[in-house]
Amino acid sequence: VKISRHFAGARMIASSRGPILGERALKTAAWIISLTCLAPIIAVAIAAASGTWSTWDGLMNTVMPRYTLTTIQLVLMVGIGTALVGAGGAWLVTACEFPFRRTFEVALALPLAFPAYVLAYAYTDLLDHPGPVQTWLRAITGWGPRDYWFPEIRSLGGAATMLTFVLYPYVYLLARAAFLKQSPTAYFAARTLGHGPWSAFFRVSLPMARPAIAGGMILALMETIADFGTVAHFGVQTFATGIYSAWFSMGDRLAASQLALCLLAVALVFALLERAQRGLAKRYPAGSRFEATVRHELSGWRGTVAVLVCLIPLLIGFIIPLVVLFRMAVDSGHSPFSSRYLGYIQNSLTLAAITAVVTVAAAIVIGFCARVAPSLTSRFSATAAGIGYAVPGGVIAVGLLVPFAGIDNMIDGFAREHFGFSTGLFFTGTIGVLVLAYMVRFIAAALGAFDTGISVIKPNIDAAARTLGRSAGKMLWQIHIPLLTPSLLTALLIVFVDVMKELPATLIMRPFNFDTLAVQAYRLASDERLNQAAIPSLMIFAFGLLPVVVLCYSIGRSGRPKAGELPSEDVGLPAT
Repeated sequence: VKISRHFAGARMIASSRGPILGERALKTAAWIISLTCLAPIIAVAIAAASGTWSTWDGLMNTVMPRYTLTTIQLVLMVGIGTALVGAGGAWLVTACEFPFRRTFEVALALPLAFPAYVLAYAYTDLLDHPGPVQTWLRAITGWGPRDYWFPEIRSLGGAATMLTFVLYPYVYLLARAAFLKQSPTAYFAARTLGHGPWSAFFRVSLPMARPAIAGGMILALMETIADFGTVAHFGVQTFATGIYSAWFSMGDRLAASQLALCLLAVALVFALLERAQRGLAKRYPAGSRFEATVRHELSGWRGTVAVLVCLIPLLIGFIIPLVVLFRMAVDSGHSPFSSRYLGYIQNSLTLAAITAVVTVAAAIVIGFCARVAPSLTSRFSATAAGIGYAVPGGVIAVGLLVPFAGIDNMIDGFAREHFGFSTGLFFTGTIGVLVLAYMVRFIAAALGAFDTGISVIKPNIDAAARTLGRSAGKMLWQIHIPLLTPSLLTALLIVFVDVMKELPATLIMRPFNFDTLAVQAYRLASDERLNQAAIPSLMIFAFGLLPVVVLCYSIGRSGRPKAGELPSEDVGLPAT
């Protein structure tokens, strides 16, 4: 009787209006955040549709075919390159044993620390006509400037190469995780049926890992179409550079909105493909017994080839640009600790810290709403908020500047008409709007880390808290946040570093005389002062190295399963 009375009282407490009101407030906040994330997309669509057909016809007759062809070529080259380098390296370190395999297993993720535009600055200084490579070549051969042919780094192929060797870790990490999760039984069965290692790989291992490889490729391609710094530095005309040129060089906001809408359509196609591939990547248990992977011993020339295959991406994507940037920074004669650079660091850290806190808080609201009040609307709000990852920074900037500029003009016009003075700009060109753009762009990364952490918290904990009368807010603050501390710290770190590297949104929306490290590096490189650009580039790399070190530590712990155990699933990209 006492037990029944206790549970009856608990049910009465749990059914009180406190938790219900908490859920309603949570749903309202989640909807506000998701609609805020959708606002730039809606604004771009409205701004593009409000134009005349003459503007659209002018774009189609002038720049649109060139932008479309160049973007397609860049996407194809980067997609093929990241798939070959990433999947090949993942299979070698997973299925084969060769010298330095454990080192390469971790080191192949290191190029992810470099933004592609920083890599472009380093290789431009190294391989351009006045650079050390061609100067040395002319010195030892006695050739003149027109006596030989050398690959042009400032080209579409050069941009594709830079993007490939920076973005292949997306494919490598996901493919490696997929190869580790495969049961060796199917592979062994193919070998017993007479298939060699390569035949078994192409017939069994590769098809099983195909969804993960395709998912990594699509993530890399979304970053490719969003890239501005690399293609702008190499003079490659894509939709990303077209948006910036239309907005600033020509002052045509309508043309910028229509170009942004085209780029948005391409990005959303890749986002839908990535979600479809994620849905295909289902895992089924291999049985009650799990065998440890038996790696192929590669010795002699085979081991040497395997080492070279893994070493070349690491050299091109990490070691060579790091050495070149250090040499350029030393030759520049500038100190990274001068007052000017300390100001750039302060601006970058301020934006990154504020954005990380705001973005993670918004992700907590949306993710926790989907947890405690699962419904179609909560799932839609989470999907709508996460779509910003597929939207390039330039598109978000245009989508936010158009409505906020209109609001500023309305306020200023009202003040002039009724009070006789100008109010200036309340929103446009402020840190607040820039932080909002960052939140829209990177909230998907915070949501991914939050979902990864909360997925291991059993629903029984929520039920017990509700039985004891805890509202949704108290349950989040007293129970889930302490349990989610590692995941939330990961989300803060990921968003912090992404903001440090973001260029197009910062370049378009930053306040007047408020430059960050990324903007300073771009401006110096645009003025062909590459030695000076090396200093902010190295600082950006140093901050970008932090999450990669954490990721490499996770790879080192999870990459060596014991006999009879499954490889750990806590590998890959938590942010995706």
